[in-house]
Amino acid sequence: MSSPRITLKDLAKELQLSPSTISRAIAGHPAISESTKKKVRKKAEELGFAPNSIAAGFRKKRTHSIGVIVPKIDVHFHSLVISGIEDLAYREGYNITIFQSKDSIDREKEIAKILQNRLVEGIIVCLSNETKSYTHFKKLVKLGVPIIFYDRVPTDFQANKVVIDDFGSAFKATEHLIEQGCKRIGHIAGNQGTPIFKHRFEGYKAALKAHNIPYNPDLVLETQNLSYEEGAISARKLIALPQIPDGVFCSNDYTAISAVQVFQKAGFKVPEQIAVVGFSNYPISQVIQPNLTTVNDRAFQMGEAAAKLLIRQIEDEDNAIDFETITLKTDLVIRESSLRKK
Repeated sequence: MSSPRITLKDLAKELQLSPSTISRAIAGHPAISESTKKKVRKKAEELGFAPNSIAAGFRKKRTHSIGVIVPKIDVHFHSLVISGIEDLAYREGYNITIFQSKDSIDREKEIAKILQNRLVEGIIVCLSNETKSYTHFKKLVKLGVPIIFYDRVPTDFQANKVVIDDFGSAFKATEHLIEQGCKRIGHIAGNQGTPIFKHRFEGYKAALKAHNIPYNPDLVLETQNLSYEEGAISARKLIALPQIPDGVFCSNDYTAISAVQVFQKAGFKVPEQIAVVGFSNYPISQVIQPNLTTVNDRAFQMGEAAAKLLIRQIEDEDNAIDFETITLKTDLVIRESSLRKK
């Protein structure tokens, strides 16, 4: 009976190093010190380690290229995610190619085909608003291409994911308005066909319930793209109600900023008459007067985490990594737009 083949994980356990470090040391990666390379090669020879022939063949065709698909590159959140991805990827010897789906499922499918032909070693994706089926990504997975989803992730497709706690973040933002004395709180919501915006809506409702404030559907306005224009339209509808809200939680900063401007133009004082909280902590949130209270969604860290997880999956020659979901913590950044109690 032949003895079991020594794997990268066996070597990693022996040397108390990560499998990816072992893999790079054997491949002669410049980021690994010469002393570590010698130590790894010596132990590999001692244990009789022989790299998997299929993996070895794959290494000869290494491109060190990662594809990134974002809905819109001009949205600050995605720009920061890309920056985090690029920063980590560069340090690990990978380059990235960026594509934007423009929130179109058809465009997303075309990009998936392009990336398949470009022989990228892995893909990082934020789904478009229109994506309800994942066939184009499942095909890539069957071809052995690792995929990491971030922010907008599939709900019924096993994959590695990096997200934030949208429900908890929205709960905290709404609860902050309640603590400031708001009792009639509106919500400018994102597309409810997109899970992250549905979770933010559910977090808003849960905070109301926890503080015995009745939910009023008239105070909730759904948008399709959370654009500046949609925020302004929603704000006008809120102040046209027989009884206006005294607080508003918005699913992003664009709608929150436009709402603040509409309220002020109509003669309402922010936050004295209407307190406002946004989501994402865009740079403009510190420029607008009053400065905007918002949720810091850790976009840069999300990009770093996605890249780190993908590279670990790419370099795991034994395909032994289980699927996991990384949930990043957020912070509520409290500024003037919500501070009714000084």
